[in-house]
Amino acid sequence: MAATPAADSRLLVIYASETGNAMDAAERVGRQAERGGCPAVNVLPMDSFDPSCLPSERFVVFVVSTTGQGDPPDSMKGFWRYLLKKNLGARWLEGVRYAVFGLGDSGYQKYNFAAKKLDKRLLHLGAEPIIQVGLGDDQHPSGYEGALDPWLLSLWESLNQTTPSLLPRMYDIINPDLSILGDAKVEVIYHSSDEAQQDSNLLDFKNLIQRARSMSPSLQFYNNDKEPHYMLQMVSNRCLTKENSDRDVRHFELENPSSGITYQVGDALEILPSQSPSAVDSFIERCKLDPDCYITVMSFFATAEHEKEKLQYFASPEGRDDLYQYNQKEGRTILEVLDDFPSVQMPFEWLVQLTPPLKKRAFSISSSPLAKPNQIHLTVSIVSWRTPFKRMRRGLCSSWLAGLNPNEENLIPCWVHHGSLPPPHPSTPLILIGPGTGCAPFRAFVAERAAQSTSEATAPILFFFGCRNQENDFLYKDFWYAHAHDQGVLSSKNGGGFFVAFSRDQPQKVYVQHRIREQSARVWNLLKSGAAIYIAGSSTKMPADVTAALEEVICQETGCSEEEASIWLRKLERNGKFHTETWS
Repeated sequence: MAATPAADSRLLVIYASETGNAMDAAERVGRQAERGGCPAVNVLPMDSFDPSCLPSERFVVFVVSTTGQGDPPDSMKGFWRYLLKKNLGARWLEGVRYAVFGLGDSGYQKYNFAAKKLDKRLLHLGAEPIIQVGLGDDQHPSGYEGALDPWLLSLWESLNQTTPSLLPRMYDIINPDLSILGDAKVEVIYHSSDEAQQDSNLLDFKNLIQRARSMSPSLQFYNNDKEPHYMLQMVSNRCLTKENSDRDVRHFELENPSSGITYQVGDALEILPSQSPSAVDSFIERCKLDPDCYITVMSFFATAEHEKEKLQYFASPEGRDDLYQYNQKEGRTILEVLDDFPSVQMPFEWLVQLTPPLKKRAFSISSSPLAKPNQIHLTVSIVSWRTPFKRMRRGLCSSWLAGLNPNEENLIPCWVHHGSLPPPHPSTPLILIGPGTGCAPFRAFVAERAAQSTSEATAPILFFFGCRNQENDFLYKDFWYAHAHDQGVLSSKNGGGFFVAFSRDQPQKVYVQHRIREQSARVWNLLKSGAAIYIAGSSTKMPADVTAALEEVICQETGCSEEEASIWLRKLERNGKFHTETWS
């Protein structure tokens, strides 16, 4: 297919992001290409690009993150399915030159799996790699940027050697002129308080959110997601952990005051948090900025020479590690950075332009629409941590939710999306493993099956739950025991079971994988009868440990080898009966 002149002079940057890091990295690629004089640069989320148009491109950079246990982000799944079509031949992407940069964590077994798979598939389809796949690692002292910096330099040098017309100002990428900034790309319109009260557009919450998110180049292609699906009211905010516990886990109940809510078990609820009034007065005090772009622009507006020098050092490749320690590791806010450089008087237009939009936070829904048709329940751990310099930080969204009063009006912008755990058929036996807040989706599964059992025959459920202490963080204790008694869906009378591991209540730690091994015969009997396995919770060691325990069960009950047990579970996964949803 012949390329159009536009394609010959265009660099397309496509990203697939789960938490926003891949989006930030992709925007940085785009900014550097523009600085190098690239005639046309487009930075797009992967699910906004039609993969059938890929053969028409000539230069494409892919930036993709890897989630969970080697899974691609949701925004990549449709694109990936298209690339796997059998009718795409080995010359389908002939003439396309590409580069792939992945964001991952080498602490996981399937490190940067999505990026590696994408690179291999593009090569098989006939595309030509510009440079080798880049692998960003969260374990690096500078995070993924430790690999991104040298990878980008190699990318620009390779492109400049083969296609110098694509980057006519290559020198400006390597040695940017900080004395030339250009104009801000946004215009700020100020309204008086009287005008704001009379402007219907400024009083419509959904419309305001849609307009604000439309300002961000990274969000302009998410047409269906700019406006919230629902504005929900919190009606319950209950602490699930003991008052003096070192963990704060909350149960939230949300309702739609105007109409119903459409969702299914296994779905996730995305929430866009708000800022406190004092934080808004300080210009979104908690909102992080992209350090590469923001620090560079700050250096332009600094009037004190020592501040200008430090900011220019931070913006340089040599200062990347120190910038990472200063900004990302400490989680500094805009206000804190500006306070550290008091001579910087940045125009409000630039602050607006450089501030990224607040990111939505996804939570597994812990209720069933059959049991609670106009409610969504969430099980949320309130996040807090100390930085290397002992600053106390709190998760923006979880802390904001925890501070909401159900007795006051509090409309929460929400989006419902399918998660990684598809709803099971009532006749499918289930083996659920969900320690900690990983129990959230399975509370929904159990409630759904209990509601289904009143009108039809349902299959049994084995549920393995784990926490630290029976007294401190046994989440939903009464709920589980209620369904494990008599004729409940977790009762042994019905072929089910509820098994809990308290890791810190005895000298030797006990986890869910130990309980799985103890119930080896029951687990295997349910697997033989066609059970589906669902795992949810922390993405550290738990999923691998649980999978290893399941393999041991299969070996013990059948006498097969470890390799055969592993193959058996992989076949279960291919048949849509092994699902994992994890988070860091």
